[in-house]
Amino acid sequence: MASVGSLSAAEPRPGHSWRNPDTWHLRTKLVLATMLLLVVICSVVGTLLYASMDRVLTQQLDAQLAQASHRAAEFGSPSGSAGTRPDPLEARGQGAGTLNARVAEGNVAVGGLISADGKRLSLQQSDAVKLASLPVSSQPPGDNSGLGATTAVDRSLSVGEYRLVAVQTAYGDVVVTGLPLAQKQATLGSLVLTTLLVSLGGLVLVGLLGTWIIRRTMKPLEELSRVAGQVAQLPLDAGEVALAVRVPASAAHPGTEVGQVGNALNRMLDNVAGALEARQASETRVRQFVADASHELRTPLTAIRGYTDMLKMTEPLTEQGTESLGRVESQSQRMTRLVEDLLTLARLDEGQALKLGPVDLTQLLVETVTDQKVIAPDHIWRLDLPDEPLEIRADGAKLHQVFVNLLSNARKHTPAGTTVTASVGRSARGEAVITVVDDGPGIPAELQERVFSRFARADQARTASGGEGSTGLGLSIVEAIVAAHGGTVELTSRPGRTEFAVYLPAA
Repeated sequence: MASVGSLSAAEPRPGHSWRNPDTWHLRTKLVLATMLLLVVICSVVGTLLYASMDRVLTQQLDAQLAQASHRAAEFGSPSGSAGTRPDPLEARGQGAGTLNARVAEGNVAVGGLISADGKRLSLQQSDAVKLASLPVSSQPPGDNSGLGATTAVDRSLSVGEYRLVAVQTAYGDVVVTGLPLAQKQATLGSLVLTTLLVSLGGLVLVGLLGTWIIRRTMKPLEELSRVAGQVAQLPLDAGEVALAVRVPASAAHPGTEVGQVGNALNRMLDNVAGALEARQASETRVRQFVADASHELRTPLTAIRGYTDMLKMTEPLTEQGTESLGRVESQSQRMTRLVEDLLTLARLDEGQALKLGPVDLTQLLVETVTDQKVIAPDHIWRLDLPDEPLEIRADGAKLHQVFVNLLSNARKHTPAGTTVTASVGRSARGEAVITVVDDGPGIPAELQERVFSRFARADQARTASGGEGSTGLGLSIVEAIVAAHGGTVELTSRPGRTEFAVYLPAA
């Protein structure tokens, strides 16, 4: 097919980019959306579970702390000073990790903690300072009623994280009791790790299972896309088209939404196939009529030319009669050319086989340009040829007609004195390239898109030379012959330069 305008790279197809969600596959979007929803659900559930477990563990720890604080506060005689009263850590029932201190007048009088092996450890000075500054509860805790009005706080000591409570005893001093937070923190850490592992496993499972389910569910859509792609690649513009491709029954079940689309696509393809068959039948009838009419017109046209020649040789004619007879002869010749062009196009449209053989493009172009020099000596004809002959496998007679039509087009539509340059060579892709360039007035942009259409003329844009008429089929024949060889023809034109470039597959 002809390509009008200068060579330009095809527009790049939009690719898939993770930066642009609009280019993602629907399958990818669904899987990611499902996994994102699962992440949100797991995060919410994990947060609620963590908060609930933290509250339960804190309540349990506070209950234990209340009991330990009660034992420490009730231990010892109310007589004597704070420094002489018994160490609250020695109260019965205090377990490993328990911390106790007796505070009097803002200082720790006695204190320590029980190690894991049951030994008593002394407090460091920094820990004593923190214990002495704890807020004091105004009411001692009851034995089994929790901390009541007491205030438990978390502090970081040299021996680790502790939950502490300071209560004022009935005899005036303050007893501090603490339990380690290590077990609570370990339990919460295990909960977080378990939640993360379960969530991660769930994400992987949902991702794999979701991908499989979505891929299976979208299989009918892929079938629709495949069928649409096959139809899009068919040359529906002309010729016989066998539109046999259809959506398979598995993807066209009317009971599903996708199946309804597939069923509708099949019905549309049936209608299109019917329309294409009707168009093909109509085109066949038209081509046959053109071929028959052109063939039948050959005989009367030959007779007209014969009688014209006989009249010129046998009958005395006036000046006006001679002029009129000349017009009859020129119009019959033009009609003959039109008939021959119509026959050529009809045969090409029918897909008539080419007579392929080795063709020397260099020699063929030299011969064609030489003929044009004789026909139009008022033009400047130039050749740009390679050092070595360029040979391809093609139909020599048909390519000769291509060269003649291109050179004649430049001759007919440019004024005298125009330089026409014909060249042959190879493109960067290895194709054979034949170009015809003239420095005439050029073809307007609005006409360039249809110069290869049948019966299109550019006479309004390019000055006719020598009063020659045009059938409007020359460039259509060029395009058809080049396409039959598997090549392309392109046009670029501006005032002062018009170029036709023919690209043919290399031998």
